[in-house]
Amino acid sequence: MTTDLTADPRIAGELASAGGQPVRTTPFPSVGDLSGRRIGEEEIAAVTDVLRSGKLNCTVGTRTKEFEDAFGELYGVSHVAASSSGTSALHLAVAAVNPNPGDEIITTGLSDAGTVLPILAQNAIPVFADVDPASGLLDVESVRSKITRRTKAIIAVHLYGQPAPVEELRALADEKGIHLIEDCAQAYLTRTPSGRLAGTVGHLGCFSLQQSKHITAGDGGLTISNDPELGRRARLFADKAWPRDTDERTHLFLGLNYRMTELQAALAHAQLGKLEQVVEDRRRQANKLVEVVNALPGLSTAPYPEGTSWWLFPIFVDAAQAGGDSVAYGKHLGAEGVGANPGYIGHPLYLNPVLSEARTYGDSGYPIAEVASTYAPGLCPVTEDLIGGGTMMVLGWNENFTDEDVADIATAIQKVHRALTAG
Repeated sequence: MTTDLTADPRIAGELASAGGQPVRTTPFPSVGDLSGRRIGEEEIAAVTDVLRSGKLNCTVGTRTKEFEDAFGELYGVSHVAASSSGTSALHLAVAAVNPNPGDEIITTGLSDAGTVLPILAQNAIPVFADVDPASGLLDVESVRSKITRRTKAIIAVHLYGQPAPVEELRALADEKGIHLIEDCAQAYLTRTPSGRLAGTVGHLGCFSLQQSKHITAGDGGLTISNDPELGRRARLFADKAWPRDTDERTHLFLGLNYRMTELQAALAHAQLGKLEQVVEDRRRQANKLVEVVNALPGLSTAPYPEGTSWWLFPIFVDAAQAGGDSVAYGKHLGAEGVGANPGYIGHPLYLNPVLSEARTYGDSGYPIAEVASTYAPGLCPVTEDLIGGGTMMVLGWNENFTDEDVADIATAIQKVHRALTAG
């Protein structure tokens, strides 16, 4: 690939959606199979060793503890609790801050449902703050405006691997005497502008090992903290509040069984050794496309690319300058063989029936029956514009992208931009 990603003559071709030749006719590496995953002999050996040991449960094996210790060393934290999924990791964090029924937890409507369902599961009330239109990340002043005497915590999401403004949010949390939880499911080795690792600024950080994440065990989660009380409570909650470290068979409070298996832990530990290279390769290739996209009027990328770990590649669209909105770009890029998802999710989290219709426990609507009517269009205008207003789209991104892959993506974007702005 040439170093000039604007030199491809295909940029001037007719759009594939109008009958022209598509830029790309073969699939890109995908996180849905081995083409976009770095799973090899190390993972096979690790899982095989567990099977041969016969110790598949973390209560009798050592692999889960070893994985927790390795992750704690990488992140410089003293407490790591492994669990069965990224959603469970967030549930551990919410349970650790121990909200009373009816307490409020502020978060974003632009995320996966795994961010908000643990709030409901602990009988707390999700409160939604709006986001920054340039990034889709929580807006600090919007969060501030949502804080009440009932606020227990904030959950900040490092969306697409971008660093959320967690330093400012931690200062706000400390000012108000509440907790900050970081959802890092999409943000392994993301760094904030101060240089700190995402997940280490708040009181608790949560990670996912689901199929599509930077590293994977199929599913799995991690909750980290440097607070001994929060860290211990998170660990206990994952194991029915059973204090195995004191050799007592008792249950100290209401907890669940979210234990990670030894098979998951062995696989994840092998993956952990590859994490730094995975993120480095995603960043290296993304930086090439950042230059191309930001040079096109009306298109912009993540505002802090240096710290972003590029789980997905977001592009923000000003239709007046770009010649079309994200829906138009998505349609034409798809025809060129480059998948682009306008809006990322179909609607804000608060418009899902579980919230807007209070479908929780039986027909009680508890604990949100009295506030469900507020989960309605117009609650977070910027969030809604990014999702459904044609101002944001996301491209898949992968550590196994080659120079040719990135060149094809860049060519397709420039081709569509040229065509849409020509008139």
